[in-house]
Amino acid sequence: MKRLISVGTACLIGMTAFWGVAQSASRESSAESRFVGAWKLASPEQPGAGGKLRKVTCCGMLVYTSDGHMSVQVMGRDPQTQTPAGPVQYSQGGYEASYGRYEADERTHTFTFHVEGALVRALIGKDLPRLYEFSGKQLIVKSTRTDEHWRVVWERY
Repeated sequence: MKRLISVGTACLIGMTAFWGVAQSASRESSAESRFVGAWKLASPEQPGAGGKLRKVTCCGMLVYTSDGHMSVQVMGRDPQTQTPAGPVQYSQGGYEASYGRYEADERTHTFTFHVEGALVRALIGKDLPRLYEFSGKQLIVKSTRTDEHWRVVWERY
């Protein structure tokens, strides 16, 4: 009887270990794993006169962690010349900073940023869905909102 229990226990432990490895591999092959790491701001664009996208002079860093968290900081080089990119205010005084959780949906090429903290306090508690595309070492992000027409290109550090 003792032998039966120990064999059963060994099988259970083995199955649990296998499940853990399978879950880890699944997470590593998911879209979310492609986000993980640090990204530098390469090319921010927002609507200018006439609605045409124009490059904005900014610098910034975006960080995704493997446990589903992210943070972003962007600083405008000349905050006096910045114009809002849409109806939502993301920055204050030429600076944008926020952090929270994220979830990616590879099927729709979207991720949702669940804002937990932000310089612009009106963003706290908001869910910000974003379209994404990976191109080489670049991550291209756009708003899913039809009234926001900005585009940001990030490059992996």
